[in-house]
Amino acid sequence: MDNSTHSQLLSSDKKDSGDGGSVLNGHFSAAVKRPLGRTSAPQIPDSESPSDRSTVMESWRDERTRSVEDNEMSLPSLAAAYGTILRGLGEDPQRQGLLKTPWRAATAMQFFTKGYQETIIDVLNDAIFDEDHDEMVIVKDIDMFSMCEHHLVPIFGRVHIGYLPNKRVLGLSKLARIVEIYSRRLQVQERLTKQIAVAITEALQPTGVGVVIEATHMCMVMRGVQKMNSKTVTSTMLGVFREDPKTRDEFLTLIRS
Repeated sequence: MDNSTHSQLLSSDKKDSGDGGSVLNGHFSAAVKRPLGRTSAPQIPDSESPSDRSTVMESWRDERTRSVEDNEMSLPSLAAAYGTILRGLGEDPQRQGLLKTPWRAATAMQFFTKGYQETIIDVLNDAIFDEDHDEMVIVKDIDMFSMCEHHLVPIFGRVHIGYLPNKRVLGLSKLARIVEIYSRRLQVQERLTKQIAVAITEALQPTGVGVVIEATHMCMVMRGVQKMNSKTVTSTMLGVFREDPKTRDEFLTLIRS
């Protein structure tokens, strides 16, 4: 990222109201022991009522909405829907080149959205370790593929993640797994960025978390304004990454290097 992008990130982050609680999950509360007497991570704002808080947390505990069995049961109807789309486009689903296309498209779409079959607990429970390390941990250039929920076309790019541990660290590959779970769903980039940051916060209770995503949206490239080289950059900064400009600058500098 160049200096202008860096400035945009800082500017956009300051404009954010900081109410990450709207997506705070809670699905680690029963699975991971929270340390006592340590710096707490960003929590749901006090302005939210207890009932709102409960609803938000429950929705994240129940975030798995599809199983392998669901895939098998829904595949015929999904393939039939693609057949209807082909006919609506003026094509003949019975011609040789398209005979198996509805089934191929249906199984491909199930793969593109396989994040609905997983939860964060599935991949993180055995990968959180007690470690007396308090320096920044960064994994950058994580490949990301997602689907725009507005047009059902691809979003692809790179994710950069950094966090400051608070006596606990996460297996490095699990950061990429978090990206995979949330990106393999119908998404908007802004929500995806915050979901990744909140999941890490809930899992580790770190001093701070920073997530930056740089992505190309095919709905801007193939249709609409048709700008081939456009990229969208979003960021979520929690804890000291939001509160301390020096920490934020260090993170942004390291992911550019």
